[in-house]
Amino acid sequence: MELGQFSVSLTVKDLPASREFYKKLGFSVVTLSHDPEAFPGYDESWVILENGPVKVGLFQGMFDKNMLTFNPTDVRSIQASLKEQGVAFIKEAEPGDGPASAMLLDPDENPILLDQH
Repeated sequence: MELGQFSVSLTVKDLPASREFYKKLGFSVVTLSHDPEAFPGYDESWVILENGPVKVGLFQGMFDKNMLTFNPTDVRSIQASLKEQGVAFIKEAEPGDGPASAMLLDPDENPILLDQH
């Protein structure tokens, strides 16, 4: 099962302060939520940063908990495979083609987001 690119999605209280902190650790901004062409209708509530192969998403007011995020190329086939193994989802990907996401919880209730772009 190929889960794709991995990143950690962190819930933050002050997005600008967190962004500046991670910049000091050598991270650079790769995606802003307020890029009107890429994300129409979104406000400045999140940013994706990277340092080499490591990606960190900072999200203010969007999630209750930190989560693991994977970006597979086929979220629907992964969802089907996991459901066959008895894994329950708290959010399932919609049927069809193209971008979709699904969410599940590990045994300790840590959220895992499967987000196909």
